[in-house]
Amino acid sequence: MEGTPSEKKETVRVSVQEFVRSIPRSLLLDMDAEKVFYPREFLEDAGRRNLLGLRVPSRYGGSELGWEQEIVALEEVGVLGTSLACLYSLVSIVGEAINFFGSHEQKEKWLTPMIEGKITVAEALTEPRGGSDFFGTTTKATKERDYYILEGQKRFVVGAEGADIFFVYARTDPHAPPHEGLSAFIVERCPELRVEHVYGLLGTRGGGTGRIRFDKVKVPKENLIGGENGAASIFYQMMIPERMTSAAGAVGLGRAALEIAASYSNRRKAFGHTIRKFQAVSFKVAESITLLDAARGLVSTAAQKIDAKADASYVRRLVSEAKKFSTETAWKVVNNAMQILGGIGYTNVYPIERFLRDARLALIWTGTNEIMDSVIQHEYFNEVLQHSKARKVEEDAPDALGDEKVYE
Repeated sequence: MEGTPSEKKETVRVSVQEFVRSIPRSLLLDMDAEKVFYPREFLEDAGRRNLLGLRVPSRYGGSELGWEQEIVALEEVGVLGTSLACLYSLVSIVGEAINFFGSHEQKEKWLTPMIEGKITVAEALTEPRGGSDFFGTTTKATKERDYYILEGQKRFVVGAEGADIFFVYARTDPHAPPHEGLSAFIVERCPELRVEHVYGLLGTRGGGTGRIRFDKVKVPKENLIGGENGAASIFYQMMIPERMTSAAGAVGLGRAALEIAASYSNRRKAFGHTIRKFQAVSFKVAESITLLDAARGLVSTAAQKIDAKADASYVRRLVSEAKKFSTETAWKVVNNAMQILGGIGYTNVYPIERFLRDARLALIWTGTNEIMDSVIQHEYFNEVLQHSKARKVEEDAPDALGDEKVYE
């Protein structure tokens, strides 16, 4: 794509909006009704339109854009709800691992057809025994000659039913510390990879989310991404798209809900006036748009810092803040929208009730918001407690230099 960064953003926005408008209403309804378990055609169409792998080099079929452009696409897809936004984002998330850590041959084999929409991908991180405790992974991969034998289980895998390949973390050194004994693999669907349970979800339906078991799956050594026992670096890199896609998509979801509520309030009448004339309604709109603008600004700042290759600690903090604030904003805005619509918002006459069910998951997945809090405070303390060249404002008090500061 040619042009300045802002021109590229607008080109992306227009292209993705056109794609989003083309999605059949029936697909959204059938996914939510669990009549569709994996909408492969959605990804195929996105691939045909060159809307996948926006940050990947053109050599492998990508558009060579930055995060500043990708978040625009993610927000627009977010208006469709979390199911399709998640499937769209998986190409960015798993693509990150292959693009940063894969060999040329691996990129040609998997990354290019993913971007073209010709093969579909799932990510297998969470296990039945733990969610946030990622490095407690017990799925194991045992090396035997020129392949690995994979055994274990993963749960909450979006695309358990439907994906062609799975990005899987497994323990390859049982004696190493948790952070040093994991490896990452591409696992192709096979009879030994069994879907043992498909979840009934409150929202975010239609993506074939399930639990899978690896029953002595033979994985060629060529499917190892990065070095053996080197998955920690891959995991930390993947957390950037994990959380940025959640953040930007949540802004789109909240925006869609608010637009419905604002339009409704401008038409619905009570006591002789449209209800937007009442502060109880109009102030909820004001609060919601302020939160959304703030969330979008935070996501944009994080995107700029990632593209500028800013300090890794600072980026981790901003990305975590963006995920936390944007998802909590979406939850708040969707609730405001439902309150504005009143009883009709609680029915399936409007999609607000689906947005509410979808938005709740965003506070949990890709690292719960409590995990975001942990990361944010950790990185902030590292930053603020380091020697700074900034003014020592603590000394700007009359008795600041006395002996009254006692700490223990």
